[in-house]
Amino acid sequence: MTSNLLQDDVGSMLGAVFESTTEPVYVVNPSRQSVAELVSTLDADADAPEVRLLADERALKDVMDDFLVASTAADLIDEDRLEMRLLGEVPNHSVAVTPDAVYALVTINDAVGGLGTDDGDFVDTAYDYYESTWADADEYSLRTPPLNRVRSTLESDIGQETADDFDDVLSSLSTARGDGDGLDEVTISLLVAARNGELLYDISKWGEDVGLASKATFSRTKTKLEDMNLIDTEKVPIDVGRPRLRLMLGDERLKDAEPDELATVAQSMLAA
Repeated sequence: MTSNLLQDDVGSMLGAVFESTTEPVYVVNPSRQSVAELVSTLDADADAPEVRLLADERALKDVMDDFLVASTAADLIDEDRLEMRLLGEVPNHSVAVTPDAVYALVTINDAVGGLGTDDGDFVDTAYDYYESTWADADEYSLRTPPLNRVRSTLESDIGQETADDFDDVLSSLSTARGDGDGLDEVTISLLVAARNGELLYDISKWGEDVGLASKATFSRTKTKLEDMNLIDTEKVPIDVGRPRLRLMLGDERLKDAEPDELATVAQSMLAA
């Protein structure tokens, strides 16, 4: 038996697995929390090997509903450091498999264990099995754009101040789902655009072009936020066509908030 890996969290345990190899690592059927921690661990470790994630489609969709996780995962995919494919049959176990060891991923209370073996025959069989499973598996289609692309295009298409505010708001959140537990990416975009007096047309065109959401989604979200007095609009005449709408924050609490406080204030208003 190889040394078992005992850590305080899944991310640290996976980090220890990554340190043991430079070859692709198969991570199979991790929990939803483990998927999120896997993405965070890979993002923080530029030297980690390529990870091939095999998971249940429903579990992946649930995790990737969080913009913070999904956009970071998209960055890793862009960098050829992460791939995600779907399990046709979901096993009862969760494992990490390298060419030299197999680790069963076990969480009990606050302790996380990677119970490992380096038995040559067993490891070779396991690695070959998941290599074959991987080759036959369907790719998971992640539609969220990479965070680096979102940031760079927001800066170039809209402006540096809005991009900085977007970063500050994201940094203040632990999740960005828009289901009452964090703001979604469209709401965040509209709030920081309103803080900087940007046009609805510009921010929604940027959002659609970068793959964040459609113009219609931006418009519906704008109406919801306007109805709840989080944002306000004013008409801006143009030479040809209908006037465009300039976004503004609609409540003094939001106007007085620093960028890293904007999400907390907005969430409290949305929950009221």
